[in-house]
Amino acid sequence: MAVVHSPSGTAESLGAIVLTVGVILLALLTLYLVGFDQGVISRSGMYMHELMHDGRHLLGLPCH
Repeated sequence: MAVVHSPSGTAESLGAIVLTVGVILLALLTLYLVGFDQGVISRSGMYMHELMHDGRHLLGLPCH
């Protein structure tokens, strides 16, 4: 039995790759903002600072 490859399979796999790369980049951006930013980019008041500070504690990253 012959296996026939359809061109639409390539587009679907490309879409999955783009989605995966997007999710990884979003995760790295979130990790940077929570873990290493220390308020440089997220200067939106004390609420955001405390949210990021609690996120560092939740992830076990040193912040003090």
